[in-house]
Amino acid sequence: MRIKKVHANSKIKTASDGVYALGLLLPYGLLFSVFIAIPIAVAIYLSFTYFDLVQAPVFAGLYNYVTLLTQDTVFFKNVLPNTIKFALIVGPGGYVISFLMAWMLAQIQPAPRTVLALLLYMPSLAGGVFIGVLWRTIFSGNQSGYINAILLNWNLIQTPIQFLQSPKYLLNIMILVSLWSAMGIGFLAMLAGILNINEELYEAAYIDGLRNRFQEIIYITIPSMKPQMLFGAVMAIVGAFNNGAIGVALSGANPTPQYSGQLITNHIDDYGFLRYEMGYAAAVSVALLCMVWVFSKLAYTFFGERD
Repeated sequence: MRIKKVHANSKIKTASDGVYALGLLLPYGLLFSVFIAIPIAVAIYLSFTYFDLVQAPVFAGLYNYVTLLTQDTVFFKNVLPNTIKFALIVGPGGYVISFLMAWMLAQIQPAPRTVLALLLYMPSLAGGVFIGVLWRTIFSGNQSGYINAILLNWNLIQTPIQFLQSPKYLLNIMILVSLWSAMGIGFLAMLAGILNINEELYEAAYIDGLRNRFQEIIYITIPSMKPQMLFGAVMAIVGAFNNGAIGVALSGANPTPQYSGQLITNHIDDYGFLRYEMGYAAAVSVALLCMVWVFSKLAYTFFGERD
């Protein structure tokens, strides 16, 4: 009888532990469902429909995807090349810059480190304000623009250049501004990761023959902060593929002039909120989701834990 009683108490304890664990996971599960799982499911469903925000969605099969692959010349001629170029430069470039800045800040005293970290983080925190005020002033297409004023004063040009309206310059300016504001939440995560590395690892490594700071970064710093490196990589990838608002903020139009700064997110906004073709916009968003997923898997391959 005593054995049966102990066995029953064990079952009750296990059940109560399960209920307790479920209670802890419930808030995360609700937030994940509301903000991630359900929107993705709705987007996938709408991508197979014709939906104009007025009438109910009408099932259209693969029509939106066929249109995307065979008839959307703007997507393949402008949007996709722009997005790939932007993402391949801003994603890895911003990631490397964030890591280097975090590593350099970790070498200085706490007080100046905090101030400099806030200054570096500020552009990503208030990106719209900086883009709208600072960068549009710098690249303004009249004599009041700083770049044009300098070029005119040096007699390098005769008339102001329309930097933000020119297909020749807009995408490159978008890349420059994005790299300038690359120190986002991933930068803070990497800074925290570097600061939490056990100093004894460095001392032991130098005793074992470590010779310089570069080897220190390769053999100690990066392997010791793989979770933060992975988080920073994912945030850089997501930010690079979803930073289309910068082109609209700089040029003041969507579509951007001659689609020169048009990224996939701009294409989605164009069809979804300007043309009200929500079904087709959902199909493009699913394509973007697949691209982000592929690059995120690559990031996990490099920085994910395998044990």
